[in-house]
Amino acid sequence: MRTSNHLIGVLNFLTFLLSVPILGGGIWLSSRANNTDCLKFLQWPLIIIGVSIMVVSLAGFAGACYRNTFLMRLYLVVMFVVIAVLIGFIIFAYVVTDKGSGRRVMNQAYLEYYLEDYSGWLEERVASDSYWGKIGSCIRDSRVCAKMGRTINGVPETAEMFYVRHLTPIQSGCCKPPTECGYVYQNETVWNLGSGLMGANADCTRWSNDQEQLCYACNSCKAGVLASLKKSWRKVSVINIVVMILLVIVYIVAYAAYRNNKRMDNDEPYGEARMTKAQPSAFHL
Repeated sequence: MRTSNHLIGVLNFLTFLLSVPILGGGIWLSSRANNTDCLKFLQWPLIIIGVSIMVVSLAGFAGACYRNTFLMRLYLVVMFVVIAVLIGFIIFAYVVTDKGSGRRVMNQAYLEYYLEDYSGWLEERVASDSYWGKIGSCIRDSRVCAKMGRTINGVPETAEMFYVRHLTPIQSGCCKPPTECGYVYQNETVWNLGSGLMGANADCTRWSNDQEQLCYACNSCKAGVLASLKKSWRKVSVINIVVMILLVIVYIVAYAAYRNNKRMDNDEPYGEARMTKAQPSAFHL
């Protein structure tokens, strides 16, 4: 077996290994979709891309081992398409999670979230009635708010302690009313009306001390889900970008090795320019 074939086999093995972080990222997002973010469609493209890279790299490895030209061509063509799809997906993920962030509140460590700070395709999808009913039920069933309770030496957490906590976006948006509403802290998920005027935010009237309601119908809860999704996707996107760069490098080297194999199969001396032939052949894989 030629050295080029060994190189192509090694490169396909590396490609197989590079598919693991992508597939792992999709599985991680899937676990968060079931327990935290509650949005269950964004992880599937990553899982499909990861599995595709695994299958294609195995085909390329077999093609290199058995010197099967068809499998090598299939590997190069399909891997090019997969890399293009991965690049498109990374761009898409950044575009749909580009807008929106939490707002700081005076004398509080956690951020608060407002739906009007978000816009675009993802915001419209999350805020739509057809999707939000499922997402809200998922958050309620995950009991993320019920798990917020803390005691210090058997004593319930005080308001001063609560205000210095770093809440997750979903805890901040779904488990308590917005600060501007003027509610008074009783415990993590029970807030009573204050003596002052209630804020103009529509979420002020949506808040309920009913533990099955809380602020699950609030726009702040929807914004919290969007903020949580943005945080999750940015983490995964960093891994995807690194893997994508490595895949492109591996693909270029594999293509060069494949062309070198073809040149040796055609008994062409290394470095011979095709344009020096009387009738140059057309470009092909």
